[in-house]
Amino acid sequence: MSLRQQCGILDLCRSRLYYHPAPISPEDLLLMNLIDEEYTRHPFYGSRKMVIFLGTEGYAVNRKRVQRLMRLMDIQGICPGPNTSRRRWEHAVYPYLLKGLLITRPNQVWSADITYIRLTRGFAYLVAILDWYSRYVLSWRLSNSLETAFCTEALDEALKRGTPEIFNTDQGCQFTSSDFIVRLQERDIRISMDSHGRAFDNIFTERLWRTVKYEDVYIQGYQTMIESQRGLGKYFPFYNDERFHQSLGYRTPSAVHYGDKSVLRCVNG
Repeated sequence: MSLRQQCGILDLCRSRLYYHPAPISPEDLLLMNLIDEEYTRHPFYGSRKMVIFLGTEGYAVNRKRVQRLMRLMDIQGICPGPNTSRRRWEHAVYPYLLKGLLITRPNQVWSADITYIRLTRGFAYLVAILDWYSRYVLSWRLSNSLETAFCTEALDEALKRGTPEIFNTDQGCQFTSSDFIVRLQERDIRISMDSHGRAFDNIFTERLWRTVKYEDVYIQGYQTMIESQRGLGKYFPFYNDERFHQSLGYRTPSAVHYGDKSVLRCVNG
């Protein structure tokens, strides 16, 4: 069969067979890594402040370029702003359910989020699912794209460990997709989503990203996806089973998640 016939059967455009995405330039990759470090320190920085920061580092770039790179990294300043959601408008959005909620037990609230992971030869995206009471990382996945599949794979793995009462995410298209939502609905899990411009709606996951990057990613300097997969595969068991958390009374997430239930959490006062 000709390529035209094969593409017709599969309902594919022939141009997709010949298209090769342009690689990220070394300069853009350097800027993205600088933005990542500054965003990890100051997640409330938007594109305007990032332009100023890069200028102090000796890189004169305009705001449009910074906005493009931040979109590619899937990050945005967590201060209020117009039209800040990255969701698809045909997808359903759910209210935020955690304001003032007292977190008293494991599997009461889980959350998921995605972060940018820098590599020497490119970058990747990391998704993790976290139990809010114990700070236990239930599952994680790496991907070189923002397709929904790696998020649903992480969710499927986490649900093998238990079922939360509430699952909280941002309004990103990965978490508002039907593939993700239906998995929660099938288990009667209440769905909560961060509201626009709310800095603290998913604060525990933001703290997780800061810890992972400062204690592992920035130190190890992973070159490839395979290296980062292996390295994070060692770090997360350490984080869960060996790393003592001051906020947990210097216990490990594993000990709190599977045993000790004496800690109370109150979200947003």
